[in-house]
Amino acid sequence: MSGMSLDLDPALRDLVDLSALGTWMDSQGLPPGAFDDVTVLTGGTQNLLVRLSRGGRTYVLRRPPRHLRPRSNDNLRREARVLGALTGHGLPVPGLVAACPDDSVMGGAPFLLMDSMDGFNASTGLPGLHAGDPLIRHRMGLSAVEGLAALGAVDHEALGLGDFGRADGFLERQVPRWLGELASYDALEGYPGADLPGALELAQWLGTHLPTTYQPGILHGDFHLANLLFDRDGPELTAILDWEMATIGDPLLDLGWLLVTWPVDPGSEINVLVSSFAEQGGLATRAELVNRYAELSGRDLSAIDWYAALAGFKLGIVLEGTYARACAGKADRSLGEMFHKVACALIERAEKFSTQGVMA
Repeated sequence: MSGMSLDLDPALRDLVDLSALGTWMDSQGLPPGAFDDVTVLTGGTQNLLVRLSRGGRTYVLRRPPRHLRPRSNDNLRREARVLGALTGHGLPVPGLVAACPDDSVMGGAPFLLMDSMDGFNASTGLPGLHAGDPLIRHRMGLSAVEGLAALGAVDHEALGLGDFGRADGFLERQVPRWLGELASYDALEGYPGADLPGALELAQWLGTHLPTTYQPGILHGDFHLANLLFDRDGPELTAILDWEMATIGDPLLDLGWLLVTWPVDPGSEINVLVSSFAEQGGLATRAELVNRYAELSGRDLSAIDWYAALAGFKLGIVLEGTYARACAGKADRSLGEMFHKVACALIERAEKFSTQGVMA
């Protein structure tokens, strides 16, 4: 096939074998032909994204990174399953085209092909329309919440996802699960050990203020601006990306995730996650986001401070994992050090939520 290595970094060719990919795509009945416009996409640190065209159709290929984590392959398979279930139901998600769960086909990892979604990522830059209009930027936050509420309203059992996660005891498992994850980083050579001030005190508060009931649903698991695409001609949400942490759990944790990362606190280390958007201003307040979600979902948000604090606790530990892997030479060192600073800031913000509330 001509154009096999077009625009693909030679260092990545062992991770994306276009010859093997073409043969597999043929077996799936997808349009044949030479590959064209093969481009590695930026965004995300956990998986490789490549946009490519073949047979007149454009796709995005997603596969785990070179340095596989213990659950990387299983997470990718789970991501393919949830995208497949959600495709075609009018939700802002990339449509799943086909998935290859067999990790022997290409580079020792499974992969999936999904539709290439139009839109822009607000964390990397704003079009002139959005940069110049604070009303549009304000509306973008509400659009994000509206998409999240629509996801939370999905009947996961009707979509065949009843066994996608353990709904019973979901909230009770969170703090022990993520303390265990934090402790596991000590096995990485070169990692000096966790230095997240306030994390253990926050864990204790979360344990003693656990909500007594919740309504299960699909949980994206990493819902923040860097994983969203917006319409280039307006404020509407067009796609929710990066479903590797999805499960069946409490959708209010997704709202908490958005709140703890929402860039309305000037000068915060956390704003580096969505720097371009944070610098513009004119954003909806956290109170407005909570109120809009409440209007649409009908869920009880009386414990939203707890969910936002848990989100900061969990995301802080997730990002600390990148730092730990960087210390072991398995991730970029500068990125790891940046994420360590963000992790500390997330724990600090979560502690603030626990004492002063999300609306403060």
